[in-house]
Amino acid sequence: MVQAQPERPAGHDGFSAGFACFAGRPNVGKSTLMNALVGTKVAITSSKPQTTRRVIRGIVRRPDAELIIIDTPGLHRPQTLLGERLDSLVRSTLSEVDVIGFCMPATERIGPGDNYLARELTAHSSTPVVAIVTKTDQASREQIASRLTAVAALGDWADIVPVSAVTGFQLGELTDVLVSHLPAGRPLYPDGELTDEPEQQLVAELIREAILEGVRDELPHSIAVVVEEMAPREGSADLIDVQAVLYVERPSQKAIVIGSKGARLKEVGSRARQQIEALLGSRVFLDLRIKVAKDWQRDPRQLRRLGFYD
Repeated sequence: MVQAQPERPAGHDGFSAGFACFAGRPNVGKSTLMNALVGTKVAITSSKPQTTRRVIRGIVRRPDAELIIIDTPGLHRPQTLLGERLDSLVRSTLSEVDVIGFCMPATERIGPGDNYLARELTAHSSTPVVAIVTKTDQASREQIASRLTAVAALGDWADIVPVSAVTGFQLGELTDVLVSHLPAGRPLYPDGELTDEPEQQLVAELIREAILEGVRDELPHSIAVVVEEMAPREGSADLIDVQAVLYVERPSQKAIVIGSKGARLKEVGSRARQQIEALLGSRVFLDLRIKVAKDWQRDPRQLRRLGFYD
């Protein structure tokens, strides 16, 4: 588990604990925002849409509250069985949280997708929805003012909060707003825990992030990563062996990932290893292998094997 060492609340009187879910179109900054609020990297980020493929929980703990933020895949019109399962995962998550954060970037105009999602999210009438205008550091004052006006007209929001995960603008205010919707209760996770993601899954995601940057626009959605083994090397006090398999859908994609004379795969491995070592606090020997799983995004059996269940 990824951990920090926060102070334990002196008592539970007046303490709140609960769940907030970030939702929105793909690539609107949900994962980056969650990482900024948690204070460490628990979700991978990329310029590619639909980077997030799992429900990831990040924990924000302060003396009066424990806020568990759930980052979800971007809602979109599914084109594969994987897309259908991710869409279903998001919708089931929305029905189980105490407050929803609907993320819309200040850098883009409100479009049909935002209108559709606004109607979908506000249909959860018993769950408050906070409109979050993200990426304000990339927008002018005029753009931000225009987006806030458009967002206000879009739905009946519990609140509207403009933020920047990069500069930290209004992150504290956003946390206050989300916490205000949580029920009274005791902490749900042990002290110091920042996510409930297993370390092997975090490592697999860091490898996938490195690949997404390495292949740029060539095949971002055709790659899945599974960590098959991860253990300290026998006889070495500070070296962890990680064996991971990169799955692609066609032999031609395998060649793209490997690159000329293996250069691209070596670059991906080096970038991923640095991130994994920072996560685990130890030296890492990373063994990457590539296999073809034909059309895995559309194959129920392959999806189950890769961890994408019904």
